[in-house]
Amino acid sequence: MIEKRSGEPSDPNHKSPVIKQRCIDVSAALIFRDGKLLITQRHPGAHLGGLWEFPGGKRHDDETFETCLVREIREELAAEIVVEDLFDEVTHAYDEKTVRLKFFVCRLVSGEPQPIDCAAVKWVEREELDRFKFPAADEQLLGKLKRMEFRR
Repeated sequence: MIEKRSGEPSDPNHKSPVIKQRCIDVSAALIFRDGKLLITQRHPGAHLGGLWEFPGGKRHDDETFETCLVREIREELAAEIVVEDLFDEVTHAYDEKTVRLKFFVCRLVSGEPQPIDCAAVKWVEREELDRFKFPAADEQLLGKLKRMEFRR
């Protein structure tokens, strides 16, 4: 007779270990101009490299989502914005981490966005969004954007 030890997968009382993923807060800007939306491309060697996204970045512990966004746009694009309204919020789990994204409608107040800390910047019309590959976390937002009119 073979004795089963407690904790083996066939044991009905066995519980799989819970893997707690770190959650990263990310703030992203929806900047519209002349019927177009600003998107940026991630550096090829970065996490999700080569994909397109909405400009922004990780929130520091001492920042609000809004102050994070102003800092990130200044650092990444050499531009100044005013953060207006929260447009959408998404929590998405990747294999290695979970991200909580807040997308804000922003107004460009000075500077022409430059690819300082990203591979490229591009102004796109709503109909062009399908031509670009975005991270899975942006899927819900993209659905909303494709149904609206880009103004400003």
